[in-house]
Amino acid sequence: MSFEVVGRLHKIFDTETKGTNGFQAREFVIEVSGMYPQFVKFQLTQDRCALVDNYKVDQNIKVFFDLRGREWNEKFFTNLNAWKIEGADAAQTSTPPPANESFPTTSDAPATTAADDLPF
Repeated sequence: MSFEVVGRLHKIFDTETKGTNGFQAREFVIEVSGMYPQFVKFQLTQDRCALVDNYKVDQNIKVFFDLRGREWNEKFFTNLNAWKIEGADAAQTSTPPPANESFPTTSDAPATTAADDLPF
């Protein structure tokens, strides 16, 4: 499942090589505005580590990402795995999801009532 969010680029970390197999990961943080601003950390992996190089701290960006979760020793971890980044100007345009993803259309969306105004 694919998600997207717009926010202000807050911090960019260096690329790290993890383990002996050469796995590369890089993290960055965006600030999502609202009544209570949130600082959300994303991860880029392998050949996507350079995606954030084109942007500067304090720049507004749109991040496309997937949720990833795993278990290790009875502990659970969640990663926000970014796969595309656009500048704020490009964030105004619509981008289709990856070809392997399927999303419901508006006609498939459940009807809401006055007591339940949530779209899901």
